[in-house]
Amino acid sequence: MNARTALASSALIVVGLMSLTGCSAYDSIVHKQATSTFDDVEAFDDGAEVDAGWIPADATEITVRTSTIEDAADAVVLLSSGSALGDDCTEVERSSAPAWVLDDAPDPYTAKTVFACGDWSVMSADGGWFGWTPNSDEERNVADAG
Repeated sequence: MNARTALASSALIVVGLMSLTGCSAYDSIVHKQATSTFDDVEAFDDGAEVDAGWIPADATEITVRTSTIEDAADAVVLLSSGSALGDDCTEVERSSAPAWVLDDAPDPYTAKTVFACGDWSVMSADGGWFGWTPNSDEERNVADAG
């Protein structure tokens, strides 16, 4: 087997494996992200790899995107909820933005203010909330001082 044939065979094997494992493997390898969905808060608490204490108890249709890079804290969450955020969230001027976007998430650059909920920034979304972490030191400091 010559070098060109070996290279072509390797490329075909990689393409074949990618098609068998689906888009999530592609996103994990190429975009360094993983996306999970949860029906409700109980499912989120049981299976999510992020801690987002700001999520309202009535949240449903929870979509989470996280980094696949070891020890990276980047994450976004989009959910449906009719509830307000808890008292531990403080409205502040927005000075951060998420690492990723999610389909149907609002554009964070249009928000003048967000709610700082610990290390998360959260803004209103159509029928729910959209949050990201990490947020900025400025957002956390203003929230802590307020």
